[in-house]
Amino acid sequence: MKKILSLVLAVAMMLSLCSFASAEGFSGEIKIWVAENVVDFTKAQVEVFNAAHPEYANMTVIVEPVGEGDAATKMITDVEAGADIFGFAQDQLGRLVAANALEVVFEDNAAIIEQTNDAGAVAAVKMGDVMYAYPMTSDNGYFLYYDKSVVTDPTDLAKVVADCEAAGKNIYFEINSGWYQTAFFFGAGCTLTYSTDDLGNIVAMDCNYASANGVKALKSMINLAKSPAFVNGSSASNATNLGAIVDGTWDAGAIKAILGDNYAAVKLPTVDGYQLGGFGGFKMLGIKPQTDEAKLAACDALALFLTSGEVQLARFEAVGWGPSNLEAQQSDAVKSDVALSALGAQLAFCVPQGQYPGEYWSLATALGDDILADKYDNYTDEQLMEVLVTFQTTAGSYISK
Repeated sequence: MKKILSLVLAVAMMLSLCSFASAEGFSGEIKIWVAENVVDFTKAQVEVFNAAHPEYANMTVIVEPVGEGDAATKMITDVEAGADIFGFAQDQLGRLVAANALEVVFEDNAAIIEQTNDAGAVAAVKMGDVMYAYPMTSDNGYFLYYDKSVVTDPTDLAKVVADCEAAGKNIYFEINSGWYQTAFFFGAGCTLTYSTDDLGNIVAMDCNYASANGVKALKSMINLAKSPAFVNGSSASNATNLGAIVDGTWDAGAIKAILGDNYAAVKLPTVDGYQLGGFGGFKMLGIKPQTDEAKLAACDALALFLTSGEVQLARFEAVGWGPSNLEAQQSDAVKSDVALSALGAQLAFCVPQGQYPGEYWSLATALGDDILADKYDNYTDEQLMEVLVTFQTTAGSYISK
């Protein structure tokens, strides 16, 4: 109760900081787009907000179901017709900024966001030093689920594999996916990121896969794929004879049902002397540019409230979304969630997923498919370096000319 009360007081303090910008109120309409499973929740929270802000008594808020994947595309297609506040995933930030579909976060609110959210979420809502959105979750990423009656040491991949082999169980890891594959490359110390111009065109790449670290990562995947316990995949619904699986929070229920009392989860293990890393994902709320200052102030106040610690914790309890707010993360309810705790530990070793060309995902799949086909099993380090030089050169060819 004390923690909940402190969250409420913190939110009240946050809102008071921006109250000077909203004291005059706003009597028009504000449209919000959020994922379908949080529409009713968001409507209820808007009512809480309105009750605490009589200056907005005549404001009409419409909440519509538009998922994070569709919202960015709809906004870019027609900013003027889009929602005033909308949820989206961090990998869409560059596209939205390039399309002038995002208002820069109000300065005082940006300071609050910096102080109250985890570092990964704060980094995810920025381009350079400019903050363009309000962090809402830190809950998209992957980690290790395992059967604790089988796996004795989940901190080392070689030991996880050995335990699964000994028990006749499977370990699932989708190494032909450009998303999961980065666990090895990024963990080994490699980088692969793209930069965009103001129009959203990919204009630069920072990649060092063709390096000793890249060869190390590639060899780790090759060795994993050789195990008779290894199965390429990441879907719990398709898993059989499950000993361990690299997966995300979305499959927690399915894995609990499979493993029962032996259900467990931790951050990804180490392999060949390095910690597996990868992509981290975050959901956020953005505000489209406004010409009416009173409406902008109302949008800022409402977005700040809907991403506050109090509301993030309530959202977790309602639909299971993992909070980015530091105090909400320390609540007993969140800390007792096995999957979210594992993800929280893993995100410290992840980077926010930025914008990648569609061809990258196909390129990564092709590399993984070659590993699965045992193409590189007998390659020397020099030959593996040649493979990565070709990969890196091809990845660089996707830059706009």
